[in-house]
Amino acid sequence: MMWDWSFTVEILPMLAEAAVITIQATVLGFIMAAVLGLVVAVLRIAFPRSNLILSILVEFIRSTPLLIQIFFIFFVFPKFGLVLDGFTAGVLAIGLHYAAYCSEVYRAGFASVPRGQWEASIALNLPLKTTLLDIIIPQVIPPIVPMLGNYLVALFKETPLLSAIAVLELMQTAKIIGSQSFRYTEPITLVGLFFLVMSLASAALIHLVERRLNRRPAP
Repeated sequence: MMWDWSFTVEILPMLAEAAVITIQATVLGFIMAAVLGLVVAVLRIAFPRSNLILSILVEFIRSTPLLIQIFFIFFVFPKFGLVLDGFTAGVLAIGLHYAAYCSEVYRAGFASVPRGQWEASIALNLPLKTTLLDIIIPQVIPPIVPMLGNYLVALFKETPLLSAIAVLELMQTAKIIGSQSFRYTEPITLVGLFFLVMSLASAALIHLVERRLNRRPAP
């Protein structure tokens, strides 16, 4: 089947609209993953007794497929009275799934901070909140930005799984266009190009953030 440029131009606005959904799911999911992952890592440090429970929870989430988690939140949660639309359920599943991975990245970052920094804070009788926010976390973030960036790109490429619960993101829209027109070459190719461009843009943004953070003077 030859490439049809007129058909490509015709479907481009529909795919561009679907790309907005994909970007929204990616951004919201990553913000949730980054924040929740940091919270879990801090809890494991501040409350050592919670370490075992949180470790089991993190390993459970990381060891089960994201698609199963999406189905569970979308189809099982309503049985307990929590009904979520497809987009919200998908973002929640993606955010929780990658929060487990991000928490391990943060944990490695905390472990890389010299022990003397913690001991000096204790000797100065600084509150734990001040120690974390003003001394430790500013040293943790810059080295782990590349790894967090990798998870951002990976999360972005996981958004087609949301089509399983009828979220009209890029891949689902392309499949609908293909089923209606019996032409899959153009929509699927365009989806691949969309993902390529947005993945490269995400990687460039991460490199920019990394350079900015590395230029800041150490605390």
